[in-house]
Parts: sequence; C-alpha cells; structure tokens
Amino acid sequence: MKLVGIVGSNADQSYNRMLLEFIRRHFKLKFELEVLEIKDVPMFNQDDDQSDSFAVRYLYNKITRADGVIIATPEHNHTTTPALKSTLEWLSFNLHPFENKPVMIVGASYHDQGTSRAQVHLRKILDAPGVNAYTLPGNEFLLGKAKEAFDEEGNITNESTVAFLESCLDNFIKYVGVVSQLKKPKPIEPEDLDCGKPIATSITEIDPDDPEWLEKASKLVNAVEGDTYVKLDQGLLTVNQLNMFLNAMPFELTYADDNNQFLYYNNAHQDPETMFAKRVPEQVGNRMSTVHGSLPPARMKNVEWVIGTLRNGNQEYVRTIVPGSPDSVINTHNYQAMYYPDGSYAGINEIVFNFKPWLDWYLKETGQRLVGGHGAGPASHGAADATSGASDSAGSAGAATDADSGASAH
Repeated sequence: MKLVGIVGSNADQSYNRMLLEFIRRHFKLKFELEVLEIKDVPMFNQDDDQSDSFAVRYLYNKITRADGVIIATPEHNHTTTPALKSTLEWLSFNLHPFENKPVMIVGASYHDQGTSRAQVHLRKILDAPGVNAYTLPGNEFLLGKAKEAFDEEGNITNESTVAFLESCLDNFIKYVGVVSQLKKPKPIEPEDLDCGKPIATSITEIDPDDPEWLEKASKLVNAVEGDTYVKLDQGLLTVNQLNMFLNAMPFELTYADDNNQFLYYNNAHQDPETMFAKRVPEQVGNRMSTVHGSLPPARMKNVEWVIGTLRNGNQEYVRTIVPGSPDSVINTHNYQAMYYPDGSYAGINEIVFNFKPWLDWYLKETGQRLVGGHGAGPASHGAADATSGASDSAGSAGAATDADSGASAH
C-alpha cells in the first residue's frame, strides 16, 4: 500500500514533519509512506491560476497515485495553518486529487490538547464540494506537548502513544481497503501510438520507423558512448559500465516514453527467439503502433488500456502472467509507470522474466509448497491472478492483457 503524508506547515522546524517521518520509519512494514512538503506552494489567488506550477502539479500527481493520504496539521489560532489552507484551495480549484481519496488526519502541537480544533476545521474543509475526500471518522490522533514527545532521534518515547497511533493507522489501512472499492478509474482517452505528440526529448529529424534510427539519432545529438562518464543520481558510471550493468540484470527491460516511442531494451546480444518478449535492434526508436503492428485490433486495445491506465494514475503498475507457457516457465510481465520530476507520467518501464525459478528457490529455502490450483508440481501457477494494481485491484480490461500489450511486444 502506498500512502503520502502532507506536512501541514511550511516552517523549517515542524513537529508535524517529525510525526510523519516517525510514521514513515516505524511503520514501514505496514505501508510505504512518502512525505510531501507544502513550502513552495504559492498563496491561493484565483485571479492568478497556479494550477500548472511545479509545486501544485507535483502534489496533485503524488496524491492522485497514492492509495491514501495522511495530513499532519499544526494548530494556529484554533485552526490550520494558512499554508495548508492555501494548498487545499489549489487542490480543489481546477485540480481535484482528493476526490474520493481516503484521508487520515493527525497532528502535533506544543500544548496538551494537541491539534483538536484544527482537526475539526480540517475535516470540514476535506468534506467541502471540490475537495470531497473520504476522511477517516474517529481515530483522532492528537499529540500534545510535542517538545517532550520525541527523543533526539525523532522517535516518540511513550509506548502507549505509539500503540494508540498504530491502532489508528491499522484502522486507516482497513478504511483504505474499503474506500478503494468505491474508486472509479479515470476514463482512458485514445492513445496516440504513432508518436504524434513530440516531447522535449523527442528526436523529430529522424523517422521513428527508420531501421537505422539508433545510429542516425545518436549521431545527430552527439550521444556519448564507450568510456565517457555519465553522472547518475547516485553514481558515476561510464556508458560501457552502464550497459554492462543493465545487461547483467536477470530481467528483460524495456522503456517507451510518454510519446509512445520505443527507445530501449537490454540484452541486445541475446537471440530474439529465446527471449520471453521477442525484440530486435531495428525496433529501437519505433512508434508503438509499429512495434505492435502485427496485433489484431482487440489486442491493440489492450496495449492502449495498459498505457492509458498508467498514464492516468489509475494504477501504479499492471502485471500479467502470459498463459500457455510450459511448466518450467511462468512468463511474467510488469509494466511500471515512470515519472518526471514534477510527478507527471514519463513512460513505461517493462520488466519481463521467468518467475518460476524464483518461486522454486523461495519454496525450497522456506520449506513451503503451493497447494490448490491447476497443474502439477509444487510451483503450479495455473490459478495465478493475471493482473494487479497499486491497490491490488485491476480493471476488467487488465485480465485480457498479455505479453503483446507491453512496450516491447511484437
């Protein structure tokens, strides 16, 4: 389960930030929590629409894709901070990421009563038209005397307080599961699989379907290769090292950008006929419509469904098990959305691999075995579910997806 936590203060020193960071660390086995800041969100002014600003769009994208939201609110003059109120104004003006989204409220303050009044006001705001959040009833976590509540490492010292916080979070997890059943995915617009909407990184001078696209495009943009160093987020590698690293992955990896152009696959040295998703060098740079050109219209719709589902944030990923594989193979495809720094959709990272050896190894190491389903053997996968999303749910179209619905299908 993926949750986001919103720090309801724009102050550099915030006990509500400490509270969310404690939740993130202490309960990391229950859910994934990403803490979001509102420091850079401009003051709300409907005459100067900032809905497309980086700060607002970033929050919108993160909240949209999350299964639920935890807001940690301070209390200023018996209500929320102006910064939090302004943020919620922007996120209910032209953008509406909180609509039908499960939200939990927590808060920390200097005084005994915690943030009780601010939480009452925040509940009213979240229930307002334009916001329409599903706020968890009851389960009020009010952390008073915040200065004394944390130790030097940022941990809550009182065990009873931690136990009560855990009970509230457990209830929220259940609440998210209930509310997720009411979620209506955004309608999927027709996908342009012909790369007709170039993006900043598109190389428009070369025809995407040119079989020599890679060499021509590389020459055009003076692409580096060989022992030239590339500075990554957390590393410094040469192009050769980067290629070795990616080719050593025990998976088939592909990338198609948000203009639906197929730009990369690893293991180029491998015989295409031995791959779980056949790829050839000439496909690099191709339009997705060309990559999937041999598919019948019904299966092309599956391609559009996968892309549209990830683009809309209806699901964080789509997973499929390709039917008809031999007993020694569980042909697994994972389509994962990728994102730009502002949180908007940047394309699909597809991972293809045989899950069977991993499953057999796990069963052997743990002394377990699979029961039920169809087929023989301890690792029978006949009853495996075909798809799952960020909240372990997938649309009906997902059940029909197969290997040919991915970025690298043929």
